[in-house]
Parts: sequence; C-alpha cells; structure tokens
Amino acid sequence: MDRREVLKVAAGAAITLSVPRLLRAQTGLTKLSDKLTVIDAGGANVTAFQTSEGLVVVDSGAQGSGDALMAALKSVAPNAKVTTLFNTHYHLDQTANNAAFAAQGAKIISQKRTREWLSRDYWNPAVEQYVKARPKAAWPVETFVEKGTLKSGGEDIDYGYLLMAHTSGDAYFHFKSANVIAAGDVASPVRDPELDWFTGGWIGGRVDSMDLVLALSNDQTKFIPAYGPAMTKAEFKAERDMMEEIRVRIYDRVRGGEGPKDMLEGGALDGLPRKWKDPMKFLYAAAKGGWGYHDKLGPNVV
Repeated sequence: MDRREVLKVAAGAAITLSVPRLLRAQTGLTKLSDKLTVIDAGGANVTAFQTSEGLVVVDSGAQGSGDALMAALKSVAPNAKVTTLFNTHYHLDQTANNAAFAAQGAKIISQKRTREWLSRDYWNPAVEQYVKARPKAAWPVETFVEKGTLKSGGEDIDYGYLLMAHTSGDAYFHFKSANVIAAGDVASPVRDPELDWFTGGWIGGRVDSMDLVLALSNDQTKFIPAYGPAMTKAEFKAERDMMEEIRVRIYDRVRGGEGPKDMLEGGALDGLPRKWKDPMKFLYAAAKGGWGYHDKLGPNVV
C-alpha cells in the first residue's frame, strides 16, 4: 500500500482515546449471581460485585456514561460504597469514569502498564498525534506486574496479567465464588477484535492469553467481555479457536511481506464463523503486530 492508503487504514484502526463511541440510550443490567451484576450504561460493560465491605467494580465505563452508571450501581446496592475499582486496560471506553470513582473513595487497581498509559503523554501513530495523559485522579493508585488476590467480604478475587493480548497492560479478574471472569477486550463477541499494535498487542499474545484464562475456568464459568453479553466457556473457546485459525493463516503472509489488502484478497478471513465490520482495520493491526514480533514468526524473517 502507498502512504495515503496506509494512513487511511490506520485512521480506521485508531483506538477510542480521542473520539468516544456512540453511547446507548438505555442502561442494561444482567445479574449473573446473587452478588454479581453486569451493567451496560453506555456501550461498555461494568462489573459490580457486592461484598459485606462494599462494591468491587471492574472498569468504569465509557465517556458520558457516568450519571447512568452511578444510578445503576445504586439500584444494585442502594447503600453500598464502591471500595475498589479494577481496570482491565487503559482505553477510554473502560476508564472514562475513573476519576469519579476515585472522588468517592474507591481505590483503583490495574496492571502496571495500564497506569503508565493513563499517566503519560504519548504519540499515537495510528492517528499521528499526541494523546495527553489523563488527570491524576484517574490514575490507578495500586498496580501489579504478574498477579495478585483481593480478599473482600469473604470473597477471593484473583487477577493477573494478560501479556500483549489487546494492549500492553490487559488483565483478567476472577471472582471465584461467583465463577465469573472479567476478561475485558481480550474477548470480543460483538465487535471486531482489536489489536492495539503500537502498545504491543498482537494476535499471538491474544491467543496465549485466552488459553491462560480458559485454564482458570470450568464448564460453568461465565466470561464478561468489554462489550456484549456474558459468554459461556464454549463461546469463549470458540472465539479463541477462531483467533488461532487467523494466526495460522496470516503468519506466512506477514513473513512473505503481504499487507492487509493482500491478505484480505487472498482469503485470510474467508469461511470464519463471524462477519467482519472492518476487515482491513483488523488485518492492518494484525500485520503491524506480526512485524512487531517478527522474531516469533519463523527463522526466515530478515
């Protein structure tokens, strides 16, 4: 592709840091157990878990959803205070209301690199512009590198790093008694999967991370994605298998120097069990991520 075509595709691949996605008008609540509720207050999922000490929340919702989200939390647990907020990754759709939760006393916890992306200015090559750091109140105050456990109200919540799965700072949060895993954007049942290639996200890391999460689950486990309904283990595994099929298909193509248009026209996404809304965007990110990890593609890469 020439530079103009590359920039056109890259602009389509831009993450939602500067332009928020359209928000839904209604708030949706789905109870997965007597203590755990999934809230959609504006297009992105927020997980709320009730303990005797207060609410533990995963992700803070999309931009413009704050009032609806806070009202939904009050309807779930009228007198409960949010004590802990986990971030699955740094994207604005999942962290827009961080500062509002912090102002109410919630402790924000994330993987170390998520805090770094939230707290620093950086260059976004997908749109060729700088992104300013978020206000300090939105930054996580506690971080982890590999894994940890939060004990709250008798509940064990295990969490861990999902290496280069979607961004460079993704994490899962496993509510063990509820048998629910909040997986963020590592699963994408209703949207094209995103690979935040310029932070390190790539398709090999995504498959490996999905395998890690599957190993923590059983047949009754529910998985909460960043968008869309909760997934069964079979549904999560089916998406993982699809991503592995794509990985196999594009590895040799990337090694051979093909771009996203070549891969699309060559059938890299043909016959898969889903329709792609923007296949060029996905394949552009997959190719960029593949070259970022060229040492893992095979011995004939120069």
